[in-house]
Amino acid sequence: MSLQNTAAPEAGQAAASTRIQQHRRYLMCKPEHFTVSYEINPWMHKALPTDTAKAVRQWQTLYDTYLSLGHEVELIDPVAGLPDMVYTANGGFIVDGTALGVKFSVDERRGEERPFMDWFAAHGFEVVEPVAVQEGEGDILLAGETILAGYGFRSSIDSHREIADVFGREVVSLHLVNPEFYHLDTAISVLDPVVGADGVDKANIAYLPGAFDATSRGILEERFPDAIRVADADGAVFGLNSASDGRNVFISPRAAGYDAQLRERGYHPVHIDLSELLRGGGGIKCCTLELRGATR
Repeated sequence: MSLQNTAAPEAGQAAASTRIQQHRRYLMCKPEHFTVSYEINPWMHKALPTDTAKAVRQWQTLYDTYLSLGHEVELIDPVAGLPDMVYTANGGFIVDGTALGVKFSVDERRGEERPFMDWFAAHGFEVVEPVAVQEGEGDILLAGETILAGYGFRSSIDSHREIADVFGREVVSLHLVNPEFYHLDTAISVLDPVVGADGVDKANIAYLPGAFDATSRGILEERFPDAIRVADADGAVFGLNSASDGRNVFISPRAAGYDAQLRERGYHPVHIDLSELLRGGGGIKCCTLELRGATR
């Protein structure tokens, strides 16, 4: 299925003047111990060699790019034997200084749970240890005042009530049905991180329709009528596993169609190649956890 953005050039040019870069604060983890020693998603093949040095170089480019644009990046120390700690988005979900920890669905990643919660506590966040299985910002995304929460492969739908209770916000459940897009952040990108006085009037997203069941597609169409609907080819290169500061959208250089759609809407695509880290099933967003509201 190929879906094209049909916005007129004039609309895109008008939108360009309204895109506002917002200062962001992220948590990252250097992939010093990155390898593929187990298989827990369709992208992982332990029989294929990985290049840790290349993964570090690619990650460093993302880190340096964030800093060059004025964003703040905190670091959590990597732990030997936990090669997937580089995917910090799976370490928690943070809003207004409250950090909900994670409870992984797979044994191989459970060792990451405590290091992330300890880091949050040490940096001034109020930490909530989860009861239900959920995998942080991999499956929980903040879009304006609403929380989008995925389920189907990793996070349980039971976690959605817990998320609503912890943060006191509306939670919209979205059912993922394609195993290649096993986390919500591989199928949706929130393009406008700030809504309100210092940002846009309403949140906008990009999403991959084929990653969701019919009911969830209907929900997305109703709530986000102006969303960018991304083609399967761009989804397949993890084009939607991207981060945005409201103007700059950090995407895979292989997502050519998505790049064009973003430009039509007035966003500025920034290409970051994380092809080595994709061997572990993660891209730009997976390596980027948003920190909202805490002080040390």
